[in-house]
Amino acid sequence: MKTNRMLLPLATGAVLAMVLSACSGGTGGGGGGGDASANLDGRGPITYVQGKDNSNVVRPLVDKWNAAHPDEKVTFKEQSDNADQQHDDLVKNFQAKNVDYDVASVDVIWTAEFAAKGWLQPLKDTMAVSTDGMLPATVQTGTYKDVLYTLPQTSDGGMLYYRKDLVPTPPKTWDEMMGMCSIAKEKGIDCYAGQFAQYEGLTVNVSEAINSQGGSIVDKDGKATVNSPEAKAGLQNLVDAYKDGNIPKQALTYQEEQGRQSFEAGKLMFLRNWPYVYNLAKTDGSSTVKDTFGIAPLPGKDGPGASTLGGHNLGISVYSKNKATAKDFLAFMTTEETQKFYATQGSLAPVLESLYDDADLVAKLPYLPVLKTSILNAVPRPVTPFYPAVTQAIQQNSFAALQGTKTVDQALTDMEAAINTTVSK
Repeated sequence: MKTNRMLLPLATGAVLAMVLSACSGGTGGGGGGGDASANLDGRGPITYVQGKDNSNVVRPLVDKWNAAHPDEKVTFKEQSDNADQQHDDLVKNFQAKNVDYDVASVDVIWTAEFAAKGWLQPLKDTMAVSTDGMLPATVQTGTYKDVLYTLPQTSDGGMLYYRKDLVPTPPKTWDEMMGMCSIAKEKGIDCYAGQFAQYEGLTVNVSEAINSQGGSIVDKDGKATVNSPEAKAGLQNLVDAYKDGNIPKQALTYQEEQGRQSFEAGKLMFLRNWPYVYNLAKTDGSSTVKDTFGIAPLPGKDGPGASTLGGHNLGISVYSKNKATAKDFLAFMTTEETQKFYATQGSLAPVLESLYDDADLVAKLPYLPVLKTSILNAVPRPVTPFYPAVTQAIQQNSFAALQGTKTVDQALTDMEAAINTTVSK
């Protein structure tokens, strides 16, 4: 999920445009009719669009496909490593009905928005794809109004990376971890960081803090539930940790990579991040913690915390001219062999449940049992066509609470009002 989490704050104009677009409903929530019924048998070259390929996973797979399909070659269009920019690029090209954006890597939080606007090809009838053996939670992330629109490609769950040379036994609860911060201070390093810049990563981290305390963001109808004692306890944990210095001041600028780099440089004792970090921390030439870091479930209130369910899915544009090729490419990108390559090459979480119990794979990737715990305890972000505005409400108010420009109570009150205003439009 890394590429989908590396976001900068959206410009105000972009947010308004997305909200208005979501309210208009695009070409219809079902995505049926019109472009969705065209070119179902089309074959030929296609373009695959995805964020930055940091771990060199995509290119070898595209090369393999192209070698076997000389008349249906795939061109890889690499986006930036900033998820807001990835999202906006897809929106711009879908709105323009760009036929060159055949298959796109879709963050799980974008499926509802894109499907509601009629931009994604429904994966049913002649376009149906197999989801056999996939974790049910991952299939649900690709489903909108009981129709599958995106096929699970990789899943994701947050994990705790820790310095096992400094903390032999990882903390099981948030309070226990905060109590260990004195060790970091004695060593002259920072204690804990996640993703606390004002971007999507902050929504993820705040959601985990709230869910881990038994709170929630919205109910099943999309109505805000953040103004509760449990939600307050979760956000208060982050605010207090920042005020006490257990979360360092610079962490308010951290996205995924800044935290990873600090941890690999030996400047951080605990890091909340995604599975992709494991491979890099083990292999980067600059990593000083290759043999001294461990992994554990995120600490919660009384045990494992509630990770945010992440990941990326594959969607076919309704404007693609070669949908039959696109469908075959989706199947190729989700085979067991490909899933193992995602895991071993990029530390990306498989969507096939059986792989978490694959002895050979676990031997190569010892974090898989931890990751399975993370995913089993994971809570998805709100499934709503209005997600861009909902996440902005979370980001803006929680960031203000961290900075101290709003109290936790005021931040949650304002967050609730903003979410309810958005979803009631």
